[in-house]
Parts: sequence; structure tokens; C-alpha cells
Amino acid sequence: MGDQAKAGPVVDFGPLADLIGRWEGDKGIDVAPDPDGREENPYYETITFEGVGSVENAESQRLVAVHYRQIVRRKSDREVFHHETGYWMWDRSAGVVMHSLVIPRAVGVLAGGSWDESGRTASDVTLEVAARHDDPAWTIVQSPFMREHARTMEFRHKITVGPERLSYSETTIVEIYGKVFEHTDENELTRSPD
Repeated sequence: MGDQAKAGPVVDFGPLADLIGRWEGDKGIDVAPDPDGREENPYYETITFEGVGSVENAESQRLVAVHYRQIVRRKSDREVFHHETGYWMWDRSAGVVMHSLVIPRAVGVLAGGSWDESGRTASDVTLEVAARHDDPAWTIVQSPFMREHARTMEFRHKITVGPERLSYSETTIVEIYGKVFEHTDENELTRSPD
């Protein structure tokens, strides 16, 4: 058998292709709710994306998927304050990109958005997804405790990736401490050598 037969079929990851790899960034800023208002946490992080390949659903939908793991540390004390894992998926025939994620606070998100070639420039791809707690298609699942004490109402994520740079901005609308708060995170990362 030739090398190609051993490697399996080539997967077209479409707009997700440039995500694959290890990324590091130290320009992050987290604006989070605090009982007395808000707090800002400068951070650094590592995100690792690995290609999963093709996934078929009900013999009629074909997705490509990329798995990721994100670890975020405060600059002030180097402690991990955010750990996230999930998938980015692309449905070429429907023109839909999806982002599923879970965090160890008993919260999960399935966000989606449309994507076509207008989301690509000569060197970069931009992906935008959103979810709401009351949206039957793109939704947020959370434990009873979180719904009662720190309810996530909305999630928006925009990521732009090129050959060597990745940047993102993320907004989570949270009802906490008797108020509605816009929790934001943003960072710029560079591709790490393998």
C-alpha cells in the first residue's frame, strides 16, 4: 500500500483549516462581573486545535470538525481561571459554521452562524457565531444552580485567523449579582512552532 492509502482520505476543513495548530497569546483582557461592579484581568493563554475529520449525521449531513482546548491564566498570579474545550464544525452544503463548548462551571453552548467566502480575505478567515438561552437552534445549557445564580443569557464569538495570527472577541451576557452584565474577553495569539 502507498503512503496515501495509509494516511486516509484528505479532509477539506474549509474555513476551519487555519485554526489547526497550537496558539499562544499574552495580550488578553477579561472584563468580568464583580459584586461591586466589574473587574479586569489581564491574561495569557494557550489554545490547541486538532483536526477531527469528517463526521456524518443521519446519513445526510456531512460536517468537518476541529477539536480545541483552551487554558487561560491570570497574569497577576499565573493561576488558571478559565478552562474550555469544544469543537468548531463546518457544514459546507448549508453554509453554516458551529461552535460547541463546555466549561467546568456546568455550562455548555452550541452557537452557530452562516459562513461563505465573503468571510475570507486574501490571508484571513473570520468566523462569527451566537447563541441565546431561549433560542431553540443555537442555545445555552446550564445547571439549575447557574440558571438561578449566574445565568448565561447570550453568547457571541468572533474569531479571525490567518497563517500566523489569531484574534478573537467574545461577549457573554450574564445575569449575576442582581444585574445583567456584559462579560467580555479578547486576545491576539500567534502560532507556536510545532
